[in-house]
Amino acid sequence: MGKTALMEYVVDRATGFRVTRAAGVQSEMELAFAGLHQLLAPMLDRLERLPVPQGDALRTAFGVSPGTAPDPFFVGLAALSLLSEAAEEQPLLCLVDDEQWLDRASAQVLAFVARRLEAESVGLVFAARSPSADIAALPQLVVEGLREDDARTLLDSVLTGPLDAVVRDRIVTETRGNPLALLELPRG
Repeated sequence: MGKTALMEYVVDRATGFRVTRAAGVQSEMELAFAGLHQLLAPMLDRLERLPVPQGDALRTAFGVSPGTAPDPFFVGLAALSLLSEAAEEQPLLCLVDDEQWLDRASAQVLAFVARRLEAESVGLVFAARSPSADIAALPQLVVEGLREDDARTLLDSVLTGPLDAVVRDRIVTETRGNPLALLELPRG
């Protein structure tokens, strides 16, 4: 539906915000905390500012320090503290694309963080084909396909030659107004 394009739209309008990003990667779904590491990597220089149990949990989760599997609660608190710390300097916008492909540990921690953002200058935006159970209870904006007229207009804008009206209508119907499909089909 163009969720990545919507994320770029958000970034373009995030004037005054520091932006950090992560994207779920299907091949990394079995690697605990891989997505969380992507998001927090630019802030890891602030680890020393965290309470010791939180810092230790995050260091262990990211493989920086040896130890047994960290307590997920402490990892969640550490992520929240690190984001809050970073936002003290400048408002922070965290974007997580393809949430459906995040590793389970990262999804749980980021959902934990999202439920606890209150007075912090931190925005956390997830984009997913369909939200996982971890973020399903968070406020959502469901993006649906374009209306038929808008889909035809978008399709016409990328055509390089004439297209039979029946074929155009079929493409609009088959894509169900999905902007990405409408843009990509003529290129193929």
